Amino acid sequence: MTTQAAGVLVLAGTPIGDPADAPPRLATELAGADVVAAEDTRRLRRLTQALGIEPGGRIVSYFEGNEAGRTPELVEALAGGARVVLVTDAGMPSVSDPGYRLVAAAVERGITVTAVPGPSAVLTALAVSGLPVDRFCFEGFLPRKPGERLARLREVAADRRTLVYFEATHRIDATLAAMAEVFGAERRGAVCRELTKTYEEVRRGPLAELARWAAEDGVRGEITVVVEGAPAPGPADLDPAEIVRRVAAREAAGERRKEAIAAVAADAGLPKREVFDAVVAAKHGGA
Repeated sequence: MTTQAAGVLVLAGTPIGDPADAPPRLATELAGADVVAAEDTRRLRRLTQALGIEPGGRIVSYFEGNEAGRTPELVEALAGGARVVLVTDAGMPSVSDPGYRLVAAAVERGITVTAVPGPSAVLTALAVSGLPVDRFCFEGFLPRKPGERLARLREVAADRRTLVYFEATHRIDATLAAMAEVFGAERRGAVCRELTKTYEEVRRGPLAELARWAAEDGVRGEITVVVEGAPAPGPADLDPAEIVRRVAAREAAGERRKEAIAAVAADAGLPKREVFDAVVAAKHGGA
């Protein structure tokens, strides 16, 4: 008796704008799938027409409203050996789009999960923003309610990484105003809209200026906001007595003096020599 091998779940990244950005493998996967689960079946049809292919398998809808109910059905298809390709309207499934539930359920059943890499609004916006990209944090969509939005922004106000957000057209002016309030009016940002599309635009500047622009002119289309991270803290404004007190406290806790001086200097953003001199001066002054 032979046991049927489990299928494969393919998370297929789709173009964020221009269909020509689709990787060749996307067409191959869509044409060869047993099941294509699509966030919007009409958009899927437009995409397959642009790619010049016809999906070979069954097409089902898989969006926020039916994600929980349809996941078990798709997992059973996978367990039965089907190759299921999941696509969302743009970008990578499960990244602020449907998909996480299905991935988690497939992993729990030991089913192989792979991906077709594709364009990403997050990385594209980072690349064109002109802001540091060596360290970044993707924050997705902010809460709709003003109080919850402010609270979420305050959580990352001191984060030194570049921050990336998605936002809806009708909330972008309020979001930028909240960012200016929490992060500071002069913190730099970039509003990237309609990336790779006909009316692509990247507006860069201080958050307060971007908030005014959005309120006055309006911003339409798919929007990604990039915000520079918090500035590095400057040297603490410590007088010599406080420096000595901190070193003494660390020594009393069991650290050697050299280690205590290095730790206090690092915490305060001061040169180690400055901390050392303060400790020596205090010792001589107390002699």
